[in-house]
Amino acid sequence: MSKIVGIVTELARPIVEQMGCELWDLEYVSEGGQWYLRVYIDKDGGISIDDCEKVSRALDPVLDEKDLIQTSYIFEVSSAGLERTLKQPAHFLRFLGENVEVKLYKPFEGSKLYSGILSAYEDGAVTLEFGEKQITFTKEQIASVRLRLA
Repeated sequence: MSKIVGIVTELARPIVEQMGCELWDLEYVSEGGQWYLRVYIDKDGGISIDDCEKVSRALDPVLDEKDLIQTSYIFEVSSAGLERTLKQPAHFLRFLGENVEVKLYKPFEGSKLYSGILSAYEDGAVTLEFGEKQITFTKEQIASVRLRLA
């Protein structure tokens, strides 16, 4: 499965960039017995339905031609969203100083959910700031990190 994500990412990146957008993320997941290939895009000023449609129309025939995925799947192109998930080091560095929500696998000091200012990122560790207090969570503790609208 990760092999599919890697190959499709390499195919999608130049197409997405040619359309004036940035490839934010790509996922190939099973939900409710159905497979989904989702491409998340971004650009300065935000993503429109037209952007998603253009990327979808340009990428779809390439995916069909390469025939990488043997099972049936639903192909979606959408905006990364305002409260997007941060996964790559570049994502974290881009949003230093912004409000984020960190979801943990196991409770830490009685909670699995923390919100604060993303003040540092290093080797998968995320540091949140809450006024004068700071907490650093290791990569192993973190289930997900997403931007949070204040």
